Order: sequence, then C-alpha cells, then structure tokens
Amino acid sequence: MVYFLWKLNFILVSSNRKEGGMMTQVSLKDIFSSYTSKKPIFKDKDTLSIRFTPENIPHRDEQINQLAHILAPVLRNEKPSNVFIYGKPGTGKTLVTKKVAANLEIAAESNNLKVIYLNCKMRKVTDTEYRLLAQLIEFFGEKVPYTGLPTNELYNRFYRLLDSSQQNVVLVLDEIDSLVNKIGSQFLYSITRVNQEMEKTKITLVGISNNISFLENIDSRVKSSLSEEELIFPPYNATEIKDILTERARIAFHQETITDAAIAKCAALAAQEHGDARKAIDLLRVAGETAERIGSVQVKEEHVDIAQNKVDTDRYTETIRSQPKQSKIVFKAILELYKKNAKSVQTGDVYDLYAKICQKNNIKPLTQRRVSDLISELDTFGIVSTVNISKGRYGRTRKINVNLSGTVVTKIEEMLFKEL
Repeated sequence: MVYFLWKLNFILVSSNRKEGGMMTQVSLKDIFSSYTSKKPIFKDKDTLSIRFTPENIPHRDEQINQLAHILAPVLRNEKPSNVFIYGKPGTGKTLVTKKVAANLEIAAESNNLKVIYLNCKMRKVTDTEYRLLAQLIEFFGEKVPYTGLPTNELYNRFYRLLDSSQQNVVLVLDEIDSLVNKIGSQFLYSITRVNQEMEKTKITLVGISNNISFLENIDSRVKSSLSEEELIFPPYNATEIKDILTERARIAFHQETITDAAIAKCAALAAQEHGDARKAIDLLRVAGETAERIGSVQVKEEHVDIAQNKVDTDRYTETIRSQPKQSKIVFKAILELYKKNAKSVQTGDVYDLYAKICQKNNIKPLTQRRVSDLISELDTFGIVSTVNISKGRYGRTRKINVNLSGTVVTKIEEMLFKEL
C-alpha cells in the first residue's frame, strides 16, 4: 500500500531521475507519449460519470413500475397525484424518475405533455423564488431579466404560459428539500393551487428528496394542498451494488483490465458505508485512473484502497465547501466540541458555540430549530450521525457523532479556518 501511494505521488508530482549526479526532470513529452503508447484500461470512461444515464437500472423494477402507474393518467389527459420520492443519495431516485418521464413523453406521442426537470441544488438556479420562476419561464421559451421584476409579475407570466395551450405539465423538482430550505414552502402552495385557476393546463409535482421528514416542518396549509403519494427507495446492499458495478464495468473498461476482486471491494465498501451506488461508481472510476497513472495494466484491490482515501477526502471537503456559510459555522462548532469530548456532543451545546462563532464573524445567528435542521442536513450527507436522546422532564436532545477520518477532518478544518 505504501509503495503504491509513493509511486502514484512520484508519477503525478515529481517524476525525476538521476543522471551523472544531477537530478533532471522527465519532460512532459515523455510523460504524455508514455501515456498514449500504453494500452488503455478504459473503453468508455464517460459511462462512469454522473452525466451517463444507463438503459438498464438494476434492482429498481418495483420503483419504476410504481412511478409509471402513478404518472400514467397523463396519457388520458388526466391529472395524476403529486408524488414525493425519498431515499438516501445514490439509490437511483433521479435515474428512475428521468427514465419514467422520458418513456412517458414517448408514449404520449404528442406535444400536450411537457416534462420540466430542475435540480434545486444548482447554484444561481433556485437560490431565490425569483430565479426559480425565471428558470421555469425559460422552459417555455421566454426570457426575463436576471433581477428587477416584481415576483407577482413572474407568477403571472408563468401562469399565462402554462395556460396558453391544452397541456399536461409534470414538474420534477430534484433535491426539493433544498429548495424549501432556501425559499420556504409558499412556492409549493402556489404551484399546487394552479390547477384550480387554469382552464387548459394541469400540473403535477414530482419531488425528489434525500430527507424523508422534510415535509413535516412545512406549513400545514401547504401540506394539505399537496395530496401526495410517496415512493421510498431503500439503500442498495453489497450484492446489488456489485451487480450495478459489474454491468457498468462491462461497458466502461476493456476486457480483462479490471479484476472481479476490485469490483467486489468497491461494492463492499459502498454497502458498508452508505449504500450509495453513485459513490461506488465514482470509486471504481478513480481506482481505474489510479491504476493507469501507476502504470498497471489491470485495476486491482490495492488501487481501490488508494482511490478510497482520495475519494473520501475530496468528497467530504467539497461537500462542506459548497454549503452556505451558516452550515459551515454549525459544522465548525460540531468539530470543536467533538475534539474536546467525542462521547457527548449535543445539539444544545452546538447551538451555544455556533452563536458565539456567529458573533465573532458579525453574522446574525439562526434560530435553534433552524440550526437543528442544518444538523439534519449534515446527517443526510453522511458527514455526521445523530441519535435522539430523552432527558426525561427536560425534554429531548440529539447526540452527534462525526463520521469522518482524521485526515478528512484536518483538511476541512484548514478550509474552515480560512473562511471563518
């Protein structure tokens, strides 16, 4: 293991050789020609990227059929139930929804069905109600200024475009909990009430969320207007992830350039930690890249070990880096308390320290309930884990554990120190 890490660093960073007592750097031409002259491990690396949508989605037939039955009424120009899809990251929620929606459009055989997909975690797309409406209006071919118009004006434009022709609209909001956290739940109420105002158009909401309880905290009036059905996507087990990886490896790698043991190890690590097929596929890709850089002709278990260290560090660091400042402050408070007493980090203590860090940075602190929601989001990401604890007549609290290795924590601490 140490040898492989050293060799990888040697190739990527310093690639030096000794000649006549002098250290001379290998030329870039030599590095590149060496790379292109070797038989590649990958046949089609893009099939291991998040952009790739496979034709087959293993172990999700039940969910595909359920969602198809829920949305099928649009083919008779009827309005289906709104549906909310829940499950941990990497359980196939988005893949299944896109597959069903695409096939639904094909089955419709006309222009009276329109599917709109929005990822609510994309920056500068759904950060505000204004930007969300502007994005939706653009789907109908109209442009609006980046800022400057009253929100009511945007709603009126959107409603006019919706009802401009006889159509059935399916609006898919991926990471819908992130949208509600940013702009509140009033938008959902406005969307669900559209069907009472429109004469020609019916709109159905499909919400995708990692957080199964996010609807519990929204306005009861909004919740009652949704009239939703629910689909739950369970995490994949090791056998299921191995099936997914084996199928993906078949189209991503040249024959005999990856061992069964490497695929099995990727699956076992993913099932043990998170049941996330997307992360398992990412791990497989990084293991292949590692093998190529080292000069191996085959991806083996040791390459998976190296890739796991790299993926963990990069993934969690980037997750924290992409969070709003308030979430970073909450996590900084958790880390400081965890380092002092790893056995007893509770939400009340986190809030007290969080408020002090906010004061130090001249930032207005959020309410204790909102901070509790941010802790739940960190739990959803797998960065922390929480356990509810009863304190008798003193109420309830949550015990918080940090799920990161020392190396990852150190890197995140360095990043937070620069920002806060």
